[in-house]
Amino acid sequence: MKSLFIVVLALLVQQGMFAKDYELKSPDEAVKVKVAIAGDVSYSVYLNDREVMAPSAISMTLDNGVVFGKDVKVRKVSRKSISEEITPVVPRKYKTIKDECNELKLDFKGKYSLVLRAYNDGVAYRWVSGQKGEYKVSSEVATFNFSKDYSIWFPEEEQVFSHQERAYKYIKLSEITPERFCSTGTLVDLDDGVKVYISESDLVSYPGMFLKGSSESDHGLVGKFAGYPLETEAKNDRDVPVTKHADFLAKVEGPRAFPWRVMIVTSNDAQLVESEMVYKLATPLKLDDVSWIKPGKVAWDWWNDLNVFGVDFKSGVNNDTYKYFIDFASEYGLDYIILDEGWYDLKKGVLSVVDDIDIPELVEYGKEKNVGVILWVTWKALYDELDAALDQFEKWGVKGVKIDFMERDDQWMVDFYHNTAVKAAKHHLLVDYHGAYKPTGMRRAYPNVISREGVKGLENDKWGDEITPEHDVILPFTRMVAGPMDYTPGAMTNASKGNFRPIWHEPMSQGTRCHQLAMYVVYESPLQMLADTPSKYYKNQDAMKFLSAVPTVWDDTKVLEAKVGDYIAVARRLGDTWYVGAMTNWDARTLELNFDFLPEGEYNITIWKDGVNAWHHGSDYKMVSGTVKSDDVMDIDMSSGGGWAAIITKK
Repeated sequence: MKSLFIVVLALLVQQGMFAKDYELKSPDEAVKVKVAIAGDVSYSVYLNDREVMAPSAISMTLDNGVVFGKDVKVRKVSRKSISEEITPVVPRKYKTIKDECNELKLDFKGKYSLVLRAYNDGVAYRWVSGQKGEYKVSSEVATFNFSKDYSIWFPEEEQVFSHQERAYKYIKLSEITPERFCSTGTLVDLDDGVKVYISESDLVSYPGMFLKGSSESDHGLVGKFAGYPLETEAKNDRDVPVTKHADFLAKVEGPRAFPWRVMIVTSNDAQLVESEMVYKLATPLKLDDVSWIKPGKVAWDWWNDLNVFGVDFKSGVNNDTYKYFIDFASEYGLDYIILDEGWYDLKKGVLSVVDDIDIPELVEYGKEKNVGVILWVTWKALYDELDAALDQFEKWGVKGVKIDFMERDDQWMVDFYHNTAVKAAKHHLLVDYHGAYKPTGMRRAYPNVISREGVKGLENDKWGDEITPEHDVILPFTRMVAGPMDYTPGAMTNASKGNFRPIWHEPMSQGTRCHQLAMYVVYESPLQMLADTPSKYYKNQDAMKFLSAVPTVWDDTKVLEAKVGDYIAVARRLGDTWYVGAMTNWDARTLELNFDFLPEGEYNITIWKDGVNAWHHGSDYKMVSGTVKSDDVMDIDMSSGGGWAAIITKK
């Protein structure tokens, strides 16, 4: 009889009769995460008591035989509420950020923990290891299951060696087989306007997360991670793919915490744009001196192919051309110029400046005109001479580096990002990562990492036609949710639908002039480019009245209207001045803007709006002035592929 009892008891345990659920709610109690402990660990997520994430298994396997999340025994349960105020060194949306959430920590036998947080706009979890010494992470299971065959904005990748610059396919979850995968973040479109954004935060010395189709569920996604790189092959001065991966993900030393798996959950598209969850979850500030970090606008040379005209010198990679860029930047209050590809000998390395460039002379010329110089480099060329190069850049007096073509997010490359950011900060150098994986909050610890690409941006108009107005109004709800986005706007040749064609030496954009102007309010990048040639900006003085005035950092952000892939309208404030930007896809539309975000009183408003013929001639626009009050409501008309921008000041 005793043996029968033992058998029955074992069966009950196996069947989950002694399983236990732990619940965690957001401060406003709208968002809930439930953790189920039934030998293994799974979680599910709820919004207003509706299940938005079905039970999803999670685990992490180490090479020493320990498996986080398998055959678990809970040792301790602890809870706490967090209510803090973060003041970013470089504010992206807000001067101060309220960090309010509830936290649940489950300590398990085996010296590891699962930490979960519930915010009013989503949930996150991470594994924390208490194990000491060196070991390897063999694999991780990060599952995101859904109860129905919902649709997803899917930035599909062909390989993990990638710039992570993709258009977003709108497809069904059931179409994503285990062989198909995408970079993150990605956005799942549930019923009734509910959406779940999936990404990660605090990625430190660990590979980044892709998402592939699940082999166990038609409606599930599973994390995919690059193995630790064992062998690489340098194809040229920039492309260094991994030719052999290890059968493990990461070499680690404990104790340590692993990256947060982030799910922003909302029934309001605007909340996606306003969210700072990725930033809140990241490592706090690690730099002592941040006084030298200065955001700003940049006159950029590469997109316009140094195509200046109406001058008395031959344009190209030479000091005369870059002094022209400096003169332009100085006249319109821009903070920097970039010397992109060509200033150093690509075969000899970053310390071999070409004959027609004199960096100290350009730096001194810029200093006289209050314009800093930023240098573009390939990551491999910089890595080969990292310490010597950073020493030289500081001696020259340059203000930052634009580091390009990493194309990987395996553990080794993630370490490169962090190590380079630390060393650049010691030399008082800003960092703008291109050819890069998406932001994961690094800018909180190292605010000199001031912007990042990892986005299919305007540069693609030089060779393709995928940068449509629809793509432009998907980005704020997907890629931009993760962090600053160096899309590089500012085209002054603007094509209406059907009139666009790629031209390398004199590129154009799809959509209207005001669609481009609005990007400077809608798109967040503390280091914001003016991508076109100064020669065209000089000929568009009304546009420059906006571009010279609009800031790159903000004290406050209000999303006024928003629908993924259709339209967006954003109001942002710096000091007492408000800036508004609105964008639409290829559909002409009228938005009703309510100005109740303004304090009481009367304000001057200057508006840049699509011209009546912008549908046919994309560069047609009009600048008008008027007054506005907080109780006003205004209909704004946007042409096909159009936009609308405004500056509002107190009378």
